[in-house]
Amino acid sequence: MEPIVRLEGVSKTYRGVPAVTGVDFELRKGEIHALLGENGAGKSTLTKIISGAVEASAGRMFHHGKEVRFASPHEALKAGIAMVFQETSLVPSMTVAQNLYLGSEKFLNRLRGIYIAAQQFLQSLNFPVDPAATVETLGAAKRQMVEIARAVHHNAEVIIFDEPTATLTPEEKRHFFALVRRLKARGVAVIFISHALEEALLLSDRITILRDGELVASGETALFDREKIVAAMVGRTLSTALYKDRSQSPLRKPGRRVLSVQDVSMGSIVRNNSFSVFEGQITGVFGLIGSGRTETFKIVSGIYKRDFRRGGIIELDDKPVRYTVPREAMKDGIVYVTEDRKSEGIFETMSIAENLFAGLLAAGREKAWVVSFSEMHELAKTWTDTLSIRAINDNARVVELSGGNQQKVVIGKGLVQEPRIVIFDEPTRGVDVGAIVEIHQIINKLADRGLAVVVISSYLPEIMNLSDRILVCRQGRIVEEFSPREATEEKIMYAAVH
Repeated sequence: MEPIVRLEGVSKTYRGVPAVTGVDFELRKGEIHALLGENGAGKSTLTKIISGAVEASAGRMFHHGKEVRFASPHEALKAGIAMVFQETSLVPSMTVAQNLYLGSEKFLNRLRGIYIAAQQFLQSLNFPVDPAATVETLGAAKRQMVEIARAVHHNAEVIIFDEPTATLTPEEKRHFFALVRRLKARGVAVIFISHALEEALLLSDRITILRDGELVASGETALFDREKIVAAMVGRTLSTALYKDRSQSPLRKPGRRVLSVQDVSMGSIVRNNSFSVFEGQITGVFGLIGSGRTETFKIVSGIYKRDFRRGGIIELDDKPVRYTVPREAMKDGIVYVTEDRKSEGIFETMSIAENLFAGLLAAGREKAWVVSFSEMHELAKTWTDTLSIRAINDNARVVELSGGNQQKVVIGKGLVQEPRIVIFDEPTRGVDVGAIVEIHQIINKLADRGLAVVVISSYLPEIMNLSDRILVCRQGRIVEEFSPREATEEKIMYAAVH
């Protein structure tokens, strides 16, 4: 069968540095093709070439046997190739329905008709999203749903998904997998990029693995298992105990209580929530989307405001605090590392050095009107080495980095402030297995140094591996606490949903 898309010796360089080198790739009709590799391996670059977002420096691309070179994503979309990007490309100020039909509007549109059609289409995909809501009011998971719905709506014959499940709950993932299988049954070819190797093994028909911009393995999914994939991705074997059993391993004993939250409320999202955080310990927080887990810690870090009356009490070192802006919390040593790096975590067009130095400026540690460039670059060199940020140099713009390296810059912006309490919200979302190990090591070292660490995650193996104690959030409050020695995935999930 003639492949829908075929690449021959495709290469792409940025400022003389190769991102993809001599890659051959083909995609057949009605197949799910998983594209795997570490951050910076070239996955997104390769798929952006296919979708017309990036122009190849060398090599040839064929579409139904005819050589093509797309100058823009619009040209690729007209040819039937759509891409759902890792970082959403929606217009924040427009509604869900308007984003859904953007680019395919009729000359005359009736807004009510668009909303009704969008509602029916979203329901057919099992996506619980209000078509009249503006995109800027949606969380990361629902934005991802709109991106996926928009790609499906174009009736493309090739759909590229770049980390589509990173923000979805287990139930939402099941709906997404069912959707992908329905697309396959209709003859749609799917490229599926994911760091969740189990998902790739479960869903795909074929697997292609990139390392350092080069193709290192490709074949039917039946030929691979997790160990083979990891060894091909990183060039070495990582233990399958990346998420190891903590039932027998030693746990850190709690130090002094540094944070106490008592009956904190914010509308109907956070309701009478109470818990404590201790020095020298990692507190894991698990909850499904909508459980109020993120909103609670945004209140703690001054991003959101709790109810003015009967909003509860937050104590830092046994002293009541009420932050109106994040800067006040930063000055007291509380840092929140966001789950949404694109919108809240980085300045995309600024360099690595400028982003890291902005962390100091945000905390008020430096005078904003006096910037020492030598100090900025010295700071950047220290943290790029510490966090293993892979880039040409510290003058590289953050937008040019892979998703995993952007995440490390977000973490670095928080850690340069020398905090006492660090709140990580989905710290390894969209991060490959090699970088997961590095980020977990960073988190563990912070707790070993005596800092109070909070890890919010929707991935149960991560929560069970990192945590010294596990809090489960449901309907706006902490409803259960577990020790990793007694916890099981079943117990935690039961507490989260019942």
